[in-house]
Amino acid sequence: MPNSDTAGRVWGDILSGFALLTRLPLPDHSPRGAGSAWGWPLVGAVVGGLVAVAAATAQAIGLPAGVTAALVLALLAALTGGLHEDGLADTADGLFGGWTRDRRLEIMKDSRIGSYGALALIFVMLAKWSALVAIVTAEGLAPALIAAGALSRAAMAVVMASLPPARDTGLSRSVGRPGGKTAAVAVGLALVIGGAAIGPALLAALALITLTTTALALIARARIGGQTGDILGATQQLADLAALTMIAAALP
Repeated sequence: MPNSDTAGRVWGDILSGFALLTRLPLPDHSPRGAGSAWGWPLVGAVVGGLVAVAAATAQAIGLPAGVTAALVLALLAALTGGLHEDGLADTADGLFGGWTRDRRLEIMKDSRIGSYGALALIFVMLAKWSALVAIVTAEGLAPALIAAGALSRAAMAVVMASLPPARDTGLSRSVGRPGGKTAAVAVGLALVIGGAAIGPALLAALALITLTTTALALIARARIGGQTGDILGATQQLADLAALTMIAAALP
């Protein structure tokens, strides 16, 4: 019975993670919120794998590398409902568009996109597209997407565990805050997945992810006092970019 209960909790956490971070159809389950954060790297790896299958089909019918890379970006956004991209835009608008903590949080809550948000999306998407073109050309897309998906979701768990919620309401507050052990399991799982997928390139990817994630976390703490759902979305996008950039740089 204890083994059955443990398996049930693990399965429930996995379903909860997919429900929170994707728009995939799922069976009924009890949401576990931040308690499911240990499994977020698995969610990212599965999303990356699904997109890689679609991209392989595109390559098989002769689509150029640039079009395939654009398709990858579109499918990644579609499978997650644009959740992380929206967070990136709102984070850029809020952190750099307001003069006070309250004004920054107000801007981040506004659904309209401003100049900082638009520029952040353009620059990050263009950089990711460039890295993806190189990876597609080298025929290493599936391992790259699986590794980047896992590592970027682990970065979210770490930031969520490291910083308190910046506001009393919102997605981050409602989901809760994972403990250090939960975040550590997420990192360990991401390292296993990433190491199996991309091998030695993992070290460079991990270094740049750590740098970008730490920088964003420090800026968020200084400007709004913690993290929000938007900050977590921006974390995923920047970590994803960092991973893809280092994977592309390691190509022969």
